[in-house]
Amino acid sequence: MKLKKGTFKHIESELYAYEDTKKEIEQIREEILHRTPMIDNPEGRANTPSDPTATTATLLMTHRRLDQLERIAKAIDQIYQELPDDKKKLIKLKYWTKPQTKTWEGIAQEINISRRQALRWRNEIVFAIADAIGWR
Repeated sequence: MKLKKGTFKHIESELYAYEDTKKEIEQIREEILHRTPMIDNPEGRANTPSDPTATTATLLMTHRRLDQLERIAKAIDQIYQELPDDKKKLIKLKYWTKPQTKTWEGIAQEINISRRQALRWRNEIVFAIADAIGWR
């Protein structure tokens, strides 16, 4: 599988931002669940169905940003859960350790593999995430 360079970089940026993405998903869900119904006209009738539960469910299902963030987070989580422990460690060290102080060489040494092998693993992981999301 061949990925565009921009897509590859985007997926890497999503890996770096994974924790922030999960927080944003929760924040959007909370905003939808705890929003106050808006009255759109002076007579007091809203332009949405009068059933607040149905309205909330509809908002949760149709919120574009929420849908996009959930797809990305789900793909990352799914691929991460399927990885062997040494590849999980690579993801943690490279993308989820803040501040990032190790180079690819340092990460490879910690996992006891070559730098080249670490980069191959990274490529495999990014391609798998792209496939899970449906990006090319």
